[in-house]
Amino acid sequence: MNTGYLKAGRRKNAVARVKLSEGTGKIVINDKAVDEYFKGLQRNTKVALKPIEVWSGAKKYDIYVKVNGGGVSGQAGAVSHAIARAILTIDESMKDTLRKE
Repeated sequence: MNTGYLKAGRRKNAVARVKLSEGTGKIVINDKAVDEYFKGLQRNTKVALKPIEVWSGAKKYDIYVKVNGGGVSGQAGAVSHAIARAILTIDESMKDTLRKE
């Protein structure tokens, strides 16, 4: 386990903690698949995964998220923020791209 890829993100009252580890592109939020966690809420899924859409290295890492507090949209924003911060620890060249998105 490489603890260098642990990052936190916050939005409103929600706090998300993300761990990236080398893998196959699996995304797990609170021990559930991302589609299951935001079930029926495609907009929130899209918000949460926005940083991954613009990052070319997404398929090389598994993403594990623990999120709590706030409502569903706040949690989606916190997850997005935490993922973006974790990506920057791996690939600093993504900073401008992530900021635009």
